[in-house]
Amino acid sequence: MVVPPSLLFRPGTPEEDAAIAEHFYRMWRDLGVEENHIQPNWQTLGLEFIDQARRTLNYQAFVAEAEGNIVGSVSGQRFAGLYPWIVSLDHRQYGYIWGVYVEPAYRNRGVATRLTQLMVDYLQGMGCTKVVLNAAPKARSLYEKLGFGESNLMELNFTF
Repeated sequence: MVVPPSLLFRPGTPEEDAAIAEHFYRMWRDLGVEENHIQPNWQTLGLEFIDQARRTLNYQAFVAEAEGNIVGSVSGQRFAGLYPWIVSLDHRQYGYIWGVYVEPAYRNRGVATRLTQLMVDYLQGMGCTKVVLNAAPKARSLYEKLGFGESNLMELNFTF
């Protein structure tokens, strides 16, 4: 997989938050989540989340641009945690990657790999000791090639 040389990879800007929120929505749709299971105000929710994460969690996005259009994006930030952080940050400060999305016409060309690597580098550069993400089954091999491995996260699904 060779990334097309015409693509520009760069940090996303706040002016591009709507496009990043759109990619997050499309990611869920591509994963098979039906429209009626997505909040109708998904864009507002996404923009508010990004704004809050930018202000409090060192949020950053990276985008892939082709001919002036954003064709891929990734978001990441410090992980806020699921429980009280009693361990010092120099020992345990996680970064979290979310919303990796590439437009269908640009998939399987290394774009997601490059975006994810940019985010890993960003999170490592801000002092994170570990990076975590939730991988869709069809994306697991991409993340494994970047060095991500199994974790001790366990799940129990309830059926309704």
